[in-house]
Amino acid sequence: MRNKFKSPYRATKTYVNGNGYRVFKDSGISVHRHIAEQKLGRPLKDGEVVHHKDRNKLNNSPSNLYVFPNQQAHWNAHKQDYAKYGMKYSLTGKNKYQQ
Repeated sequence: MRNKFKSPYRATKTYVNGNGYRVFKDSGISVHRHIAEQKLGRPLKDGEVVHHKDRNKLNNSPSNLYVFPNQQAHWNAHKQDYAKYGMKYSLTGKNKYQQ
């Protein structure tokens, strides 16, 4: 059985799922999670959450992805943004908020 993590090849066929994330058609793996694994050089651990810094679910650039150890840490980051900048910024990000 091939280890999907170490595979240098990924099929380019993707679709955007109902939650707004790009997903590989052949495997059902979220593109942002796959790219985060490549960035880290290891598979994601159970419970780790990949966060889009600019809140754009389709911007899967490695520099835009941050891995939180769990959902609570991820939510805490959004709460800190909410307390400092407001709900709109916390959920949509700086670039969308400024428009």
